[in-house]
Amino acid sequence: MSSQVSRRDILKSLAMSAAATSVLRVIPAQAAEYAHHMIAAEKAAAPAHAYAPKFFVAHDYKTLQALCQTIIPADADSGGAIEAGAPEFIDLLTSENTEYQRTLAGGLLWLDSTCSDRYEKPYLDCAPEQQKEILDQIAYRHNAISNPGLGQGIEFFSFLRNMTADGFFTSEIGIKYLGYIGSAYLKEFPGCPPVPES
Repeated sequence: MSSQVSRRDILKSLAMSAAATSVLRVIPAQAAEYAHHMIAAEKAAAPAHAYAPKFFVAHDYKTLQALCQTIIPADADSGGAIEAGAPEFIDLLTSENTEYQRTLAGGLLWLDSTCSDRYEKPYLDCAPEQQKEILDQIAYRHNAISNPGLGQGIEFFSFLRNMTADGFFTSEIGIKYLGYIGSAYLKEFPGCPPVPES
């Protein structure tokens, strides 16, 4: 990237380019990689090696982390969204995009408000089965047909799933999980593996 381009310009173009769809289809991998490197550098320089959210207040950021972890949990093969830095990636892009701010902040407010109405406590304080119940309802668009009150929650969760996937699959962990080796030089190409006989 040109040294003439500022950090803010890159973040704005990242955040604006991704508005229509997944950053994996819209944002150049180099720009997403740059955002991840910015986050890593900030964490390395911080006294506790912690990321300081740029947009979300502490409670909302903890909720964002919990939701990202639910969307892509760690497993035996790979770290999850938290380890990949998806919440930091989302916060950084959101800090530069007012549409993201409305969608995500409004969605988190909707989630806490709905949980408070149903369970008398915000999402993070709900029991795991209560959290699962509300997420199961907003995970599917068809649920808005029978309950139009879920519309905002469904739009929010759909957007958050895309952003979490983008943050994960553009990270070092996500790229390794995909097995992507980039432009690596191969001395020989062994061909495709044999097709198993049925």
